[in-house]
Amino acid sequence: MMATEKYVSSISLRWRLFCGLRRQIGLLILLLHVFNIVGGQIRYSIPEEMKKGSVIGNVAQDLGLDLRRLRSGRARIVTGENVHYTELKTDKGILVVNERIDREQLCGDVTPCSFSFEVILENPIELHRITVEVLDINDHAPVFPNTDKAINFEMSESAAVGVQFPLQSAEDLDVGQNALRDYILSPNDNFILKQHANPDGSKYVEMVLQKPLDREQRSHLSLKLIAVDGGTPQRSGTVNIDVTVLDANDNIPVFNQSVYKASVVENTVKGTRIITVNATDADSGSYGLITYSLSKMKGSAADIFTINENTGTIYVCGQIDYDKDRKYEVRVEAKDQGGLIGASKVVIEVIDVNDNAPVINIMSFSSPVSEDAPPGTTIAVFNVKDADSERNGEIKCSIEGKLPFKIESSLTNYYNLISDQDFDRESVSEYNITITATDSGSPPLSSSTKLHLKISDVNDNAPLFDKNSYSAYITENNSPGFSIFAVSAQDSDWNQNARISYLLEDTQVSGSPVSTYLSLNSESGVLSAVRSFDYEQIKQLQLVVKAQDGGSPPLSSNVTVKIMIQDQNDNPPQVLYPVQTGGSVVAEMVPRSADVGYLVTKVVAVDVDSGQNAWLSYKLQKATDRALFEVGSQNGEIRTIRQVNDKDAVKQRLSVIVEDNGQPSRSATVIVNVAVADSFPEVLSEFSDFPHDKEYNDNLTFYLVLALAVVSFLFITCLVVIISVKIYRWRQSRILYHSSLPVIPYYPPRYSDTLGTTGTLQHVYNYEVCRTTDSRKSDCKFGRGGSQNVLIMDPSCSGTMQRMQGEKSILDEPDSPLEVSCFLSSFSPLSLSLSLCVFFQ
Repeated sequence: MMATEKYVSSISLRWRLFCGLRRQIGLLILLLHVFNIVGGQIRYSIPEEMKKGSVIGNVAQDLGLDLRRLRSGRARIVTGENVHYTELKTDKGILVVNERIDREQLCGDVTPCSFSFEVILENPIELHRITVEVLDINDHAPVFPNTDKAINFEMSESAAVGVQFPLQSAEDLDVGQNALRDYILSPNDNFILKQHANPDGSKYVEMVLQKPLDREQRSHLSLKLIAVDGGTPQRSGTVNIDVTVLDANDNIPVFNQSVYKASVVENTVKGTRIITVNATDADSGSYGLITYSLSKMKGSAADIFTINENTGTIYVCGQIDYDKDRKYEVRVEAKDQGGLIGASKVVIEVIDVNDNAPVINIMSFSSPVSEDAPPGTTIAVFNVKDADSERNGEIKCSIEGKLPFKIESSLTNYYNLISDQDFDRESVSEYNITITATDSGSPPLSSSTKLHLKISDVNDNAPLFDKNSYSAYITENNSPGFSIFAVSAQDSDWNQNARISYLLEDTQVSGSPVSTYLSLNSESGVLSAVRSFDYEQIKQLQLVVKAQDGGSPPLSSNVTVKIMIQDQNDNPPQVLYPVQTGGSVVAEMVPRSADVGYLVTKVVAVDVDSGQNAWLSYKLQKATDRALFEVGSQNGEIRTIRQVNDKDAVKQRLSVIVEDNGQPSRSATVIVNVAVADSFPEVLSEFSDFPHDKEYNDNLTFYLVLALAVVSFLFITCLVVIISVKIYRWRQSRILYHSSLPVIPYYPPRYSDTLGTTGTLQHVYNYEVCRTTDSRKSDCKFGRGGSQNVLIMDPSCSGTMQRMQGEKSILDEPDSPLEVSCFLSSFSPLSLSLSLCVFFQ
């Protein structure tokens, strides 16, 4: 026992000499913090077993991001694992350790060991991958499978030199230089160690007999097998070896193959035969009987495979999963009854089966999306994983239906759902997107996930009226505030963008703003009258209504509205002929020789209304002799209905009523005086009996006196002005004559009096001469009459006519005007006595 301890001590001293440099390198690795950014990826290297809260790296600085961007983008870590080893401090932009990181638990014997995760930012969406490599530290010592039980060997003393005895292999969870480095056998005279390397880099040892055993000298040997690693400080593990020396058994079992190869499909049912191994022993008897066993196996192989100890057939006894282990290496031992053991290796390849459907994880999803988002906008980021391998793990993503989206791959196993064309919320306001991930296995497996995307509205549609133009009618004489009609517009946008206000455009109607005629309700679009309309003044209103939405900026459209004023029968007929005067009598002459149907005169009337309200009809209301005259109901012509005889009165008075066709109808009455005679003296004698209107003469005298005073004043004023101008010019000429200034002659402006009239008179017109009381001394001249049967008499004109010879010519020319000119015998500024009154008919 003392010798063993000294040997271990010497081994430790020997290792210390060349491990100094290794210790420095390990310390450098622990302190080294390396990161790099390649194509949007960051890689950090940290040692395992760091304390919680330890800083891994400054993510914000390494990604070139501002801390405000991390906070506004709600930066977060996304990982598909259940354990979050790291935490992102968005307030500082650093990445720290969140959970204890055990490299051996995380990666096992895989090297290099790393784990990856993604950092996602939103608004806009950014995706960055971070890989953290976990460096191994020497925190595990080599361990033998059964340290509490010794390895027992029974060896025949006749065992030949060079016989190999396989030993248990130690297991060190560390990797690299911290992994198992060497085996050491305690000093003895009979055995040495022989080390071998497996294809995976692991080592196994055999104890080789270098000196024959002698049971008589030593029947039992106790040895120690020490496994040491290469870490700093160095760690080791020990197991005891007990050797019992037996009587001679000269041959060991030998397998017919040094390495057996087999394959098995994953998910194979328990009890399935995989392969049968075969070994032979040249000894006879009990030393030739062989039993098979599986040596202590690393990992989970011991729970998956079993062997029939008599036949050597290996069976499946556990669950085989390709995603956990793709290959198994099993050591088979054949042992005879003499204690000799032969060994062989069985390599079992696992064949993958497409038994895992792809798993879709939505990492980020933006909803709603504005309808003006350009094509190529990222809608969602998702991750797809398939635990199968090769073709069974190859994934294709697709979208069900014809939707304006497409899928693009970004990082490994990461995909972006992006828009493929412009959105139109008015056509489609939301989308149900089904994303399907399908692998390439046979048969293929797939999985789906659904996204509900809403499209937010943008004010991109102007209000539209339901008509290109509107026409409405309103009856005149309406009450102010009367609702005429309503315009209506629709906006295909939503919410505030579809809220419509109606406005009146600033237009002019007859020189006044349209708002003085109409008002418009901004919400309902109802047009109302501000005032009462008069058809005779305004027959229609044309205005422009604007519909404006509540978007920003607002959109609008216009429509033309025509409002027609409908006529009411609010105006009575107006008689244009014969003219009704207050101071004179108009008489139509009918000769006694007139036949039936003789046209006496025609009543002319108009109605300012329109339509049927202006349709006029004429009726004879009263007449001195109803059997003599009739009135045309449509044209107002007064004709005789029988032959005129000597018994008919000279003076006939007709009352004609003119009535329109409105509801209710309106009417006007005109008095027509008819003189039935063949000569003027007869008519004058008949119509001279009218009483003289004294009040009319008094008024006329007053106006004549007033006119005389005004004319006199103007005459005296003009005389004074002329004398003053003459004196002023005389004085100016005297001043210029005595001065040396050049004389500039003054020429008064030339004036031309153009006597003429503009405008026209009606075809038929009359003149009435009004004379003073002294007018009987004046001369009167009668011109041609405007009608053969018109006679104008004024009671104030009571003088005698000097000439009656033109009577026949007057009656023979009906279409010539009648002119009466009265000239005063004398004229002076102090006595002006002419008054001419003209009546147009």
